[in-house]
Amino acid sequence: MKKFVFASVMALASISLVAAPKLHSQDSSQVTIKDPAEFNAYQMFSTQSDPKAKAAAGEEFLSKYPQSVVKGAVLDQMIDSYQAAGDQDGVLKTADRELQVDPNSLKAILYSVLIKKQQCAKNQDQATCDDAAALAKKGLALQKPASTADADWQKLTHAAFPIFHSAIAADDSVKKDYKDAQSEYQNELKLYSDDESKTAGLNDTLLLAQAYAQPGSTQDLKVAVWYFARVWALAPAQYKAQIEPKLEYYYKKYHGGLDGLDEIKQKAATSVNPTADYNPPPAKSPQEQIHDLIASTPNLDSLALSDKETILGLGGKEDADKMWAVLQGKQTQVPGVVIAATADQVQVAVTQDAKDAKVADFIVNMKKPLTEAELKIIQPGFEFKTAPDAMLAGTYDTYKQLPATDTTSASAQVVLKDGEYIPAEKKKAPAAHHPAHRPTHK
Repeated sequence: MKKFVFASVMALASISLVAAPKLHSQDSSQVTIKDPAEFNAYQMFSTQSDPKAKAAAGEEFLSKYPQSVVKGAVLDQMIDSYQAAGDQDGVLKTADRELQVDPNSLKAILYSVLIKKQQCAKNQDQATCDDAAALAKKGLALQKPASTADADWQKLTHAAFPIFHSAIAADDSVKKDYKDAQSEYQNELKLYSDDESKTAGLNDTLLLAQAYAQPGSTQDLKVAVWYFARVWALAPAQYKAQIEPKLEYYYKKYHGGLDGLDEIKQKAATSVNPTADYNPPPAKSPQEQIHDLIASTPNLDSLALSDKETILGLGGKEDADKMWAVLQGKQTQVPGVVIAATADQVQVAVTQDAKDAKVADFIVNMKKPLTEAELKIIQPGFEFKTAPDAMLAGTYDTYKQLPATDTTSASAQVVLKDGEYIPAEKKKAPAAHHPAHRPTHK
């Protein structure tokens, strides 16, 4: 039950970027512009090569001819122009206008979903995530237009549909509906070829692993370990060190040790989903593991803080009482991620389960109120570490065991008193060591 700290894996998303395909919702060659002035204006727009100039020319054209028969084609090309110019706001607004002209434009839906999905991942804003999911569901329900060849439609949907499932899964995850998130990520991975699953699908394989690892009734650590192992096996070397701690944490939590993990890594590299022979035996029950740990640890105070919290939360009464007898009244550092903070109290997630569920398992009541300047630093998401970084400390006061719920595992909530925030730049220098003075005899 060693404590593991998992670094951010957001950088891994860069290996799964999917270039949006060239989609066309309206072919302007199939329509006739009767007004010569309108035709010349359209020609001036369509022949622009600079993306910004073309977007501006399109805006000017639609301002003069808002009901043009080529309105859809102009908007379609403007989406490409805004995209090439790196103007995501322009892409979104133009895609929304195109959907008013053609509600079934796969291109407008796809670009909107891509951008809103990125915003959802960045901001975790429920409304944005919901919008992306709603558009994605609409995209999945589209039927092939009669004017589109079967082969072309298959190519377009092969590019778009995995992204749609991913957006729905992301929305489910923000809502903590991990069962549906698991299903949507699985649906996404089914649409990829084997090679695509190792590139475009790799980041969402990681998100699928995290969905299976979330505490609660939908947690399945055996399955989560497989997907973590697959991502570790296929990720570029610079990301393995970020993934491995979480893989090992959950494998040890399920199996009780690291034996057999190397073989799982090898197998997971060759198969998207768990193979028929994937069957690592589960570990002893948490209470049995805790009892063994206490019996084999002469000094319980030497355990990692997360292990102490695990004993308090999952241990039988006798074992939890033994741990608490060692802790109560003692001061401790509290490394972990801030969940909430006020001037008088800081709530921190210390264990990996608490971090995953974004709930506080340590509550630190401050000895003196935090200043406004300190509260600007100690925001949700800020991570306290150990020296030489900024630290949070307090004295063990009380604890209680919390039962499992649909979204959380059984755990302990530990309350500390006399909390103290120790900024990194204000730590005390080591005491100077002076040579001892020997007494002289006269």
